[in-house]
Amino acid sequence: MDAQVEGAYGVIENGAVMIKGDTIVWLGKESELPEFDALSIPVTSAKDAWLTPGLIDCHTHILFAGSRAEEFEKRLNGVSYQEIAEQGGGIATTVKATRQASKETLFVAAKSRLNALLREGVTTVESKSGYGLDTDTELKLLEVNQILDEHHPIQIQSTFLGAHALPPEFKGNSDGYIDLVCDEMLPLVAERNLADAVDVFCENVGFSHAQTKRVFERATELGLKVKCHAEQLSNQHGTELVAEFNGLSADHIEYLDERGVEAMAKSGTVAVILPGAFYFLRETQHPPIELLRDHGVPIAIASDFNPGTAPLCSLRLMLNMACTLFKMTPEEALLGATRHAAKALGLDDRGVLKVGCKADIAMWQIQHPAELSYQFGVNDLLNLWISGRLIQ
Repeated sequence: MDAQVEGAYGVIENGAVMIKGDTIVWLGKESELPEFDALSIPVTSAKDAWLTPGLIDCHTHILFAGSRAEEFEKRLNGVSYQEIAEQGGGIATTVKATRQASKETLFVAAKSRLNALLREGVTTVESKSGYGLDTDTELKLLEVNQILDEHHPIQIQSTFLGAHALPPEFKGNSDGYIDLVCDEMLPLVAERNLADAVDVFCENVGFSHAQTKRVFERATELGLKVKCHAEQLSNQHGTELVAEFNGLSADHIEYLDERGVEAMAKSGTVAVILPGAFYFLRETQHPPIELLRDHGVPIAIASDFNPGTAPLCSLRLMLNMACTLFKMTPEEALLGATRHAAKALGLDDRGVLKVGCKADIAMWQIQHPAELSYQFGVNDLLNLWISGRLIQ
């Protein structure tokens, strides 16, 4: 057995891990394993397998109802996104279906998506609201997150994304909608302890720098951490803004400049790249991977699974895309879906195999960890532990 710890892959050949409850209590070479009663303590032999931390998908939109497959087909047949939006399509389609959906419907759909991630070795998932865009539905989505966290093996980190898009009833009045987010939604989210963080889509087709700042200020007043969809389609300097608030992460960041990278390095904000959306939208502007490396900014990788721009429910596919599309190394990709993904969620108790950390552990039938990025669609997950409990 091999195990990933600190350093370049951090390989420990012929290693062993001891778990007590939900925590790793010992890790090292098997030859140095402390004495224990093998008759009373369960033992799993990894033989020639590899152990890594459980994977972490730190940016998803798994909570929604309906499908946008028809729109996908229309676009491939030459209908523009603007024409689809003018016909009442686009995000409005998902918002309408999500508002009408029951908690049970949303739970069942999200559970199926989580099951797909679980089969790939994912142990923690960030789940955003953002397809309600009214108070009742946004709260409903966050409540479903709580139910998922209680009833699904994967651990859910809940993010409030009320400022995702402008709902139809606020057309032409984006400031009025931000008033609703700040004055009504956010206080209820904080009061009911429904979210771990607050996100905003800061973009020329989303919300302005000034509007994003208003949401961040209100979230901070209420004791909530912030993150940002930033620099996906243009440079609105949302990354600098989220860094100013010591935010957890700036996500997408294809149009990020060096000033924004420097701000992230100073604040400790994580860069989250989303190759699935880049691929699905046929983008050509690459995120500044070299600049991020040069300034020592941690790079996380996530699926961005959503119905409109990244209907790709696979973190393993994202590892491959990060390497093939963005020229990241397999080691960087694995760090991006473990240690750096945990940091992007503000979690210091997972993402590494380390004494004192949560026993979220994946066992793989592979010859080298680079295979986790190299191949896709191969069922190489042997076992998975979440909080010390064997899931599969």
